[in-house]
Amino acid sequence: MVQKIKVVREPTHPGELLQDIAESAGLSVTELASRLGVSRQTVSKIVNKKSGVSAEFALRTGTLFGNGADLWLRMQQKYDLWQARQKIESELNEIEKVAA
Repeated sequence: MVQKIKVVREPTHPGELLQDIAESAGLSVTELASRLGVSRQTVSKIVNKKSGVSAEFALRTGTLFGNGADLWLRMQQKYDLWQARQKIESELNEIEKVAA
């Protein structure tokens, strides 16, 4: 049986980690965008939590930093699910469960 753990704090947006790693590597948003082959606006939106990480962006970032796309996609998924749960939690509690 899988034990469910309720997350009580907002998961880290992947943009926060991206910004931390880029700063540690001495990369500006402009240089990071250039190395990733994307626009500066794309990186800026992600590090400012205005946009999420796509599968393509995760592949690019995972390749650049050597930590793989899965990390970036898992972080985005956790962040998105947490945000959605906050928005509709009361509605979820009203859904009658069915045995699968």
